[in-house]
Amino acid sequence: MDLYALAAVTDAEDARLVSLAQNESLRAPSPLAVSAANHTLSNGAAYPDPDWNKLRSALASRHGLTADNILCGAGSMELIAALAQCFLDGEHHALASEYSYAFFETAAARVGSRLLKAKEAAFTVNIRSLIESVTAQTRIVFVANPGNPTGTRIPTRDLLALRAALSHDILLVIDEAYGEFTEGLDAPTFDMVETGNTVVLRTFSKAYGLAAMRIGWGYFGPPICAHLRKVLNPNNISSASQAAATAAVLDDAYMRETTRLTSEIRDRFQVSLMQLGYAPPPSCANFILIPFASAERAAFAQQRLYDGGFILRGMSGYGLPDCLRATISSEHHMQGVINILKSLRHQGDTI
Repeated sequence: MDLYALAAVTDAEDARLVSLAQNESLRAPSPLAVSAANHTLSNGAAYPDPDWNKLRSALASRHGLTADNILCGAGSMELIAALAQCFLDGEHHALASEYSYAFFETAAARVGSRLLKAKEAAFTVNIRSLIESVTAQTRIVFVANPGNPTGTRIPTRDLLALRAALSHDILLVIDEAYGEFTEGLDAPTFDMVETGNTVVLRTFSKAYGLAAMRIGWGYFGPPICAHLRKVLNPNNISSASQAAATAAVLDDAYMRETTRLTSEIRDRFQVSLMQLGYAPPPSCANFILIPFASAERAAFAQQRLYDGGFILRGMSGYGLPDCLRATISSEHHMQGVINILKSLRHQGDTI
């Protein structure tokens, strides 16, 4: 179903469909973010701040970064596309892991380049495989950490080893769209940007619950910033989005509560799946990948879940036709998914 059309369906009084397909937040944005966005509307005739000054200052303060090295985009997708535009062409390609974020390939294709893929191990980025897949034409290596659609994560020490093995003219792009869910588990990666050939991306679409506001950000070395500034729209982030994101950063307790709730529900959901005989890879994000016995079983389960009111994301486009991806929502919704999967088992269906 078209997801925009789904919004109209779920707004209806008799709606029963719940979308667990887009990895959106399980709760609304911080009330402070909503209030901040509302306050900008009376000044809607003016263009937004092209330098995102208040937002960059808030991000720099929270993460201990240099504000001038932060760039913002209409979601991290705009920044990924800008990196591809600056560093890829028909003669040079990008590299990512086997089940990496699909937009990496799209961004490369848009500039006449291509994306090579390195094999993963147990749905997890394999550093050795990435290193062995580098060619003389490789200019960008993309690593989503945690990964999408797998949810798995590699430690910072592996990223440091990867960076050390890559030549200096290869840009390492670490996409941490789900990074807030893993803060405190390992050393941060922002220090790696100091080498000048590594960037770290994040987004407000997940832990901050601002997917509709379309705002992402990244930390870049000064030379990379200079290149990206040439291709980014100077008014790419609306005033309302900038205000909401700034307030969301300042309301750190709200975001941390969101990630805590999400992680707790996710972990219970994973245990329930395992009790039913499924083998989902360990997730460090706000979703779980569910492998089935075959593509046919996955499609059958997807239809039964839809009939029961839940839309899960089929993974054929990622080369995983035997898998579904479930966004973590309320405890009630996740239990509803488990009940339907359990009913399939009771009817003698194989997983």
